[in-house]
Amino acid sequence: MSDVTSQSFAQEVIETSRQVPVLVDFWAPWCGPCRTLGPMLEKLEAEYAGKWKLAKVNSDENPELSAHFNVRSIPYVVAFVDGKPVDQFVGVLSEGQLRGFLDRVIPQPADVAYREGLAARQAGEIAHAREAFQNALAFDPGFDAARFELVSLLLDSGDVRAAQGEFELLSPKAPQDARYGPLQTRLKATERADALPDANALRLRIESEPDNLQARLDLAEQYIAQQNYEAALEQLIAIVERDRTFRDDIARKTMVSVFDMMCDAPQAVSHWRRQLASKLN
Repeated sequence: MSDVTSQSFAQEVIETSRQVPVLVDFWAPWCGPCRTLGPMLEKLEAEYAGKWKLAKVNSDENPELSAHFNVRSIPYVVAFVDGKPVDQFVGVLSEGQLRGFLDRVIPQPADVAYREGLAARQAGEIAHAREAFQNALAFDPGFDAARFELVSLLLDSGDVRAAQGEFELLSPKAPQDARYGPLQTRLKATERADALPDANALRLRIESEPDNLQARLDLAEQYIAQQNYEAALEQLIAIVERDRTFRDDIARKTMVSVFDMMCDAPQAVSHWRRQLASKLN
C-alpha cells in the first residue's frame, strides 16, 4: 500500500499499472465508511501477494485529483490497468464483492502471457514472444488474439506449415475479427508463393506482357508474402485499372486486405485508398 499525491500519481498509479493492476482508494480521515473499507483492501492486497497494488489518495489533501476523477462521494475506488481506469465503485463492498471486483480487473494468466509476448515482439525478442504466445494459448486455447500473433510470427520466420496449422485452430468467432481477413490473405499468398514463378521472372513477363493480369496477381502475391505491400499494391491497382472484373474483382478485394496489413503506415494507406478510389470512379 502506498499513499499517493498529485505529484506521485503518474508514477505510483499510471506507470505501476502497466506492470500490475492498481486500485486507487479515495478516502478522508473523517469518513466512517472509509475506515471500514480501507483495512479490507489492505488485507486483500496482502492476501493476493503482488497481483495488484493499493494506492490511497486523501481526497482532502489532493482536491485536484478528486476533481479530475469527478469524485462526489467517498470511499471511491478506481482500478487502473495498463495506465487507464477500467472499473470503479463507490461505498463499502462486502469482502466477497471485493474479491469479485478484483477478479474482474486482475489479468488472467493467458492475458499476462499475451502481454509478455507483445512486449517481447516489440523488443525484437522473437523466440521469447513465440513462447509467450504459446503459453497464452496453453492457458486459453480459444484466445484468438494470441493465435493471430503466433500465426504472424510463424509466417515471419517462414514456417508456413505451422502457421497454417495454427490458423486452422482459430475459434468460430475469429472471422469477425478485423485481423482475420488480412492474415488469411497473407497466409494464402505465402502458401502459393513457393508454387509461383519467382519475382524476377514475373517482372520480366509483365514487362513484355503488360496486360497479363494473372502475372501481375502472382507478382502481387509474391510481394505480399515478402511483406512488400506497396509493391503489391502497384500490381493490384494496375489490374483494377485494366479489368476490375478479373477473377471476381480479386485485385480490389486484395487491396482492401493489404490496407489492413499496413495499419502502421496510415499515410501510405491513405495514398493508396485515394488511388483506388480514382480508378473506381
